[in-house]
Amino acid sequence: MTGNVLDKRFLQQAMAGQDIVYANLIGEDLDVQARSVIAAMQATDVGRLVFVLSLGIYDEVPGQFGEWNRALIGGDLKPYRRAADAIEASGLRYTILRPAWLTDEDEVDYETTARGEPFKGTVVSRKSVADLVAKVVAAPELHVGSSLGVNKPGSDGDKPYLM
Repeated sequence: MTGNVLDKRFLQQAMAGQDIVYANLIGEDLDVQARSVIAAMQATDVGRLVFVLSLGIYDEVPGQFGEWNRALIGGDLKPYRRAADAIEASGLRYTILRPAWLTDEDEVDYETTARGEPFKGTVVSRKSVADLVAKVVAAPELHVGSSLGVNKPGSDGDKPYLM
């Protein structure tokens, strides 16, 4: 289906009869989009959500990389944080994923950090994030109520190696 996440009718039609919603959205109005997804899920009795946001929304990225990340995207993360706050307060069974800078590497190699833990690494492959999403979709009780940082082990540095 192709449609607008802010179109209430479309979104409810898309969600009707579903067990889980996967959202991977962008934009300066991400918080508005997240609230639209939440409202549609509540209206259609879909209780499980996997939502991809961004590293840095909790100011959890330490060291030189954290400084680099804040300088590059810091102010742009406010709608992402508001989206996370709305998801966490929604009453839905959610999993928030906060990937490191994404690569197109053909690999599945990742580790996670929980909210409140310092973020690790600087990059992660899209394929790795997809693997984690697929695991949660296959086992919906996995990581309920979690906000997980996702990174490639050993990719620590002052900035992503692809920059």
